[in-house]
Amino acid sequence: MSRNAILPRSAPFAAEDIAGLNAIFARATGDQRAWLAGFLAGVDAAHREVPAAASASPARTKLTILYATESGHAEALAQAAQREAARRGFASRVLDMADTTAIALRDAANVVVIASTWGEGEPPQRAAPFMRALLAEDAPRLDGLRFAVLALGDSAYSRFCEVGKVIDARLEALGGIRCIVRIDCDLDYETPAASFIARVLVALAPPVDAGSVIHVDFHRGDGPAAAKPERWDAPVVVRHPLSSSRSDRETWHLELDLTGSGLRYEPGDALALWPRNDPVLAESILAATGLAGDDVTREALVRERDISTLSATLIADYAALTGDGRLQSLAADEAARRDFLAGRHAIDLFEAFAHRLEASQLLRLLRKLPVRHYSIASSQSLVGEAAHLAIAKLAYRSAGRARTGVASGLVAERLAVGDTLPIQVRPNPRFRLPADPRAPIVMIGAGTGIAPYRAFLQEREATGATGKSWLIFGNRRFNHDFLYQLEVQAWLKSGVLGEIDLAFSRDQPEKRYVQHVLWDRRDALHGMLTEGATLYLCGDAGSMAREVEATLVRILGQPVVDALITAGRYRKDVY
Repeated sequence: MSRNAILPRSAPFAAEDIAGLNAIFARATGDQRAWLAGFLAGVDAAHREVPAAASASPARTKLTILYATESGHAEALAQAAQREAARRGFASRVLDMADTTAIALRDAANVVVIASTWGEGEPPQRAAPFMRALLAEDAPRLDGLRFAVLALGDSAYSRFCEVGKVIDARLEALGGIRCIVRIDCDLDYETPAASFIARVLVALAPPVDAGSVIHVDFHRGDGPAAAKPERWDAPVVVRHPLSSSRSDRETWHLELDLTGSGLRYEPGDALALWPRNDPVLAESILAATGLAGDDVTREALVRERDISTLSATLIADYAALTGDGRLQSLAADEAARRDFLAGRHAIDLFEAFAHRLEASQLLRLLRKLPVRHYSIASSQSLVGEAAHLAIAKLAYRSAGRARTGVASGLVAERLAVGDTLPIQVRPNPRFRLPADPRAPIVMIGAGTGIAPYRAFLQEREATGATGKSWLIFGNRRFNHDFLYQLEVQAWLKSGVLGEIDLAFSRDQPEKRYVQHVLWDRRDALHGMLTEGATLYLCGDAGSMAREVEATLVRILGQPVVDALITAGRYRKDVY
């Protein structure tokens, strides 16, 4: 179907019905079209008769639901899909990619893959060994395997849903049979994901329970404990800079009051934070779309819509809405679109291709404002009913305009003590301290990547942990960017922290980073790992994480790194 979803005249509808459907499809968003597809699939399933043979002796179709997750969303969807599959008579199982192999897929008749993409096209950490095996030249043939892929990602990145796309193409290349077309979900994934699960279960086997339209429950796990906790408006009780006034990067320390919230977290967990957009930027978008002075829409832009991210989807939807020939040419030309996207935000699109819009049209064009996740920089064992955050302000210039991060700009420029921030605890069970307080740990981080390690060290102080601990920390300048310096030095003196190595990149002519420390101290790293240490990495998912990973492979070899990942002794929290 084309982008405008135009039905052919040969469609089995009356001419006036075709015209009406085309009018609806032309203005529908991607989420609306996906929802409609799932709804119709569910209605069809609800009214399809079960064959008599199946009623007498229902065949249980085998189904493997394979997921790759970093933040837990793909895992939650896999569990929801399994519950629905069980209700419909499948013999299903859910597997983390870390717990299976590419060869094992030869024994799976039907596979549904739910895969997240991390950063610029990277697989989640625990899925990396599986991905390498699947893409290897000697990967096993998978002839006859029926598969479908649900890809999760963030359209703010150029390689949107890359992992899902790669898996989808590779399974086909190895002989698999695609049973439904892959869908690529943005951050607001619930509706299209529900549609995908509904359609794939219909495609793989006839239903055995035709009593209702398919309903997909997105709660993680089973029972009341799986319900999502309510967000809490946490008062800001402390806000002060962590970096010096002479630093070229602002970093802020926040302390939030959790009294009365009932929120609990463990070291390594994160806070989901609902940010607010800059009202000045919201006004600029209103002016560019002929809506200046619309206070209701302005409030919606500030609190509800993503008014920063510019994506290929937004360009295509704007072109379809306006019928602008220049926009349609831009949407169709991949090279021109890529050049325009580079360094630009939504405001640049609306100003370069100005059209008067209705408020409802503008709000439909813009996706829901995504939450931001920040590693918690405190342990409740030490701070009680509070949560601390370390947030670096994102500020830069591109395409002739000053840009500021949505949440970090709020914290640095518009937030004050006494204000509240809507938050929710996001558990991160894959980035926790070892259960044994005697077990050694190695913590590698740069910039605000020190945040969870501050929580680790507070916890170790509170619990009297005795295992060896080694912190490798990097930032720009010792005098201006040594975050939590006094606390770290106090922990080093008291023995809570056993050893520290620092890498301040701009304190000498030749830049020095944490990966250089790792290489220089590779013998010490070997020694700690031999003693059973768990290795942690936190910080920027871009060059820092990739360089550290490459250095670890250089030191240890890829098979050892993969074995550490599988054993849960190499844990990443990158962003």
